[in-house]
Amino acid sequence: METNGVRPTPAQARSALADTERVSASAAELSATPWPTWFFITLTLYVAALPITYGGIAADGDWLLPRPAWLGIMLAITAVYAALLAIAARAWHDRTGVALRLDVLPKRATVPLAVGLPVLLVGAAFAFRVTGRPGWLLAASLIGAAVSVGFHLAFVRLHRKSA
Repeated sequence: METNGVRPTPAQARSALADTERVSASAAELSATPWPTWFFITLTLYVAALPITYGGIAADGDWLLPRPAWLGIMLAITAVYAALLAIAARAWHDRTGVALRLDVLPKRATVPLAVGLPVLLVGAAFAFRVTGRPGWLLAASLIGAAVSVGFHLAFVRLHRKSA
């Protein structure tokens, strides 16, 4: 790295490298900031609706609504969620200059969530199909919402620690 034909000293090179690492760490911390509040609420409602919708799709017969209606609801709420995710990510990027990311969170939190939440949400629908008891769906809905809130609060705490 030469500037105007002058080579930096080892101390200058280490300093420049440290500056680069600080900028990289700062960008990672900024991208680990919490979701916008409106999107956190949207995500929590989506997670709470999934077990009940899955239950309607998986039910032996028509449960509350015909199965095609449940499938339509699932497709509609997923499309709305995906559109709002894109809007939230774009707005966040425009405001901060960095992407809204989950990969900067500790793996000890994200891996159990990535494995456990789908098992909870889909497993409740299978338990409902076998037993016919909607309590499974309601419990999964409440637990899913609580996990969403807890994860958001952990996200906020992580950001405050890094700020």
